[in-house]
Amino acid sequence: MMNRRHFSVATGAAALGGFQLARAQGETPLVLGQSAPFTGPAAQLGIQFHQGAKLFLDQYNAQSGRRQVVIKNLDDGYEPDRCAANTQKLIEEDVFALFGYIGTPTSLAALPLAVKDKVPFIAPFTGAMSLREPFHKNVFHLRASYNDETALIVKQLTHLHLKKIAVFYQNDAYGKAGLDGVTLALSQQDLKPLALATVERNSVDVAAAVKTIVAAKPDAVVQVGAYKACAAFIRQARKAGYGGTFFNVSFVGTQALADEVGKDGAGVMVTQVVPSPYNPANAITREFSDAVKKAGAGASANFSSLEGYLAAKVLTEGLRRAPGKATRDSLIAGLESIDRQQFGGFEVSFSAKNHVASKFVELSMITADGRVRT
Repeated sequence: MMNRRHFSVATGAAALGGFQLARAQGETPLVLGQSAPFTGPAAQLGIQFHQGAKLFLDQYNAQSGRRQVVIKNLDDGYEPDRCAANTQKLIEEDVFALFGYIGTPTSLAALPLAVKDKVPFIAPFTGAMSLREPFHKNVFHLRASYNDETALIVKQLTHLHLKKIAVFYQNDAYGKAGLDGVTLALSQQDLKPLALATVERNSVDVAAAVKTIVAAKPDAVVQVGAYKACAAFIRQARKAGYGGTFFNVSFVGTQALADEVGKDGAGVMVTQVVPSPYNPANAITREFSDAVKKAGAGASANFSSLEGYLAAKVLTEGLRRAPGKATRDSLIAGLESIDRQQFGGFEVSFSAKNHVASKFVELSMITADGRVRT
């Protein structure tokens, strides 16, 4: 007769779809290394993504018979040099994979190190094409690209006959990626940006940019920056009398932007690359919301934390599918076998030649009371 302990182990192993019983909690954990901003002007992005990923992994690890998966996170303050140093340290410590890096300039600093040592680099929080092309066998993207996001923004604006479009962007690889996306989408309609202005990374010195763009009198401003700088720009532009529309790409961190900009955020649009964490019509939202409620203090529902939750969920599905023992190569093979799989309504597809899971993009709007509507 099977006692309760043996039954628990057996069912846990069955749920893993072929994982050997040896892969149990007694084994050393699989450690994911994450370098992200946990301090500084972009800190909420790192904090929220990490919270969401940890929320899923806490649930995953609580199930009997599963080898633990944990995250070791290091603060890079959204600075590329610090991120590169963190990445080198994590690789030297032999982490199983690099996971959930936040931002384009930081991810670009880490990418050569991950490629050189063939460490899986999974779900960076960026849509830059420079991380997707050329293709790398060890790099997997969960989210749609900035080209996908900016194409939707330009389509929406031109559909409304708003063609005088300015771009306020961060003066680095992230801002340039967003600018390239806007410029490409506009060029397909024989248009060009009306005006351009920049802000330095980790700065809120936007006075010169506001002056340049407000003077051009655009119908809309596309913002490609972090939430503090974008909020500062919106507040100062409104104060200067600008009455047009603001559009942001998802990296801004929608809830962080709403919290930062306050009442001036009413009507600000943000593209999203994961389903709404506030719409219970989505199965993934119901699952996520239930996990947030059960976790209590320290967990919150927003787009960034849902993306972290989904990223961890997809990674563990790759582990479940991994042939044989859990190795870096078997994780890659497991992820590549995910084909048009639904994660509560969010479809993920990888293959041996495609490591971009999704092209999902939709628009959301910040309301006067700081909420987000999709």
